[in-house]
Amino acid sequence: MEDILVPIVVVGMLFIGMPWLIFHYLTKWKQAPRITDEDERLLDDLHLLARRLEDRLQTVERIVAADNPDFRVARAADTDDYSLDRRN
Repeated sequence: MEDILVPIVVVGMLFIGMPWLIFHYLTKWKQAPRITDEDERLLDDLHLLARRLEDRLQTVERIVAADNPDFRVARAADTDDYSLDRRN
């Protein structure tokens, strides 16, 4: 009995289970939301805005550092650095 049951289960898994699993995830993948052109433009705009804000922040820091020489020492001791890139 076991000699017949094991091959039937294995063949069933190969020819029914595997294709079902593959097609199931292919369908889920095709139904997944995709980024639209509008979303991509919004991301580009947000990226540009973040860059402009970073430049403004660096400008303010340079002005404050020029007025207060101890500003850089206090900022270097700060452990939270939120800058977008590491230009200083």
